[in-house]
Amino acid sequence: MALIPADLHLHTTASDGVDEPSGVVRIAAERGLAAIAITDHDTMEGVQAAVQEAKKFGLIVIPGIELSTASEGRDIHVLGYGMNQADLEWQERLRLQGSVRQRRNEALLDKLSELGIGLTLQEVEAAASAAGGSPVSLGRPHFAAALVASGAASSIRDAFDRYLGEGAPAYVSQPRITPEEGIAWITEAGGVPVLAHPGLYGRDELVERLAAGGLLKGIEALHPDHSEEQERSYAALAERYELLVTGGSDYHGRRGSELLHGDVGARVVDAALLLERMNGGSK
Repeated sequence: MALIPADLHLHTTASDGVDEPSGVVRIAAERGLAAIAITDHDTMEGVQAAVQEAKKFGLIVIPGIELSTASEGRDIHVLGYGMNQADLEWQERLRLQGSVRQRRNEALLDKLSELGIGLTLQEVEAAASAAGGSPVSLGRPHFAAALVASGAASSIRDAFDRYLGEGAPAYVSQPRITPEEGIAWITEAGGVPVLAHPGLYGRDELVERLAAGGLLKGIEALHPDHSEEQERSYAALAERYELLVTGGSDYHGRRGSELLHGDVGARVVDAALLLERMNGGSK
């Protein structure tokens, strides 16, 4: 089976990325990748534009998503690959995910106001547009950019550390579907569910439970925010349960000099086994 070097975790302006889908494709082609996955948060709106641009370069675009789920008040993200975008139930479920995100954003503004920061949704939208493109949905990086623009934070990282990150005073945890439900949604839409960046949760007992549950199909062991030891440990866990070992940069683009997570191609894996699984291949 031929090697297909791929970055399987990329964000665009369809969610909280800086670059348009076509721009992400061009960067990937320049880096010599053979395949990428567009995995925006709770939407697949950026996939088709990426597919069209990729035809110019002979690049494979895997339709993907990063679903927001929660367990015991902690955000857990589930990547999905190869879902049927025309599936009506899948479309309705993504619409519901979008409404939860909208309520989260409104609550986030309220919390910032309580902290004496009078940020408006229009200012967040302006900060998002200034970074490039017109985002379909607003995420925390957009709020971070607005906080920097308003002078309330010195950098994107500072905004997350002081206000937006888990445990910070403006962090909002909305009721969300469970990881198990997210995995089931992806499976029922014909996709391959993979647990995103498990090392960021501090919940290895949850990671082990999901891996052993029989529904998860892969673990994103390779991620820029994982240590080498974590990457080895999660790869071994995936192999123990006969799951795919995946990885990607979690690229969101550059905001000024800051790069959230990794650059395109920071983590590269062989996409051949994932593509085989998407096409109904062996476990």
